[in-house]
Amino acid sequence: MPKELSPYAEYVVQLLSPFGEITAKFMFGGYGIYKNGLIIGIIAEDELYFKVDDSNKANYEKLDSTPFVFEGKGKKMQMSYWKVPPEILENEEILPKYLQDSYDVSINSKIKIKKRKKKKSL
Repeated sequence: MPKELSPYAEYVVQLLSPFGEITAKFMFGGYGIYKNGLIIGIIAEDELYFKVDDSNKANYEKLDSTPFVFEGKGKKMQMSYWKVPPEILENEEILPKYLQDSYDVSINSKIKIKKRKKKKSL
């Protein structure tokens, strides 16, 4: 039986739903946030983080956002997810752009993985 979403995860799904098919799946004590089946973000400790790469990282740095960091094997590990600042999360004009940028990052990373697998099989 699927685990019930936390109130914050429900809020995020409702907030993002106008911009595509948004779902949340329980993982590692938090949630993965998906748009049209691709992971675009995570929720950890009731904070939303969007997927980031070189194409959109500067937007988060300008807002003094921080990456998601966890401790694994005795050292801190940084992931490619950055905290969505309240001024973005609460702005219905800007939020769709940040969401779409994260979706594009997810699409591009999926394409890169497919290309790497194809090269290995040659």
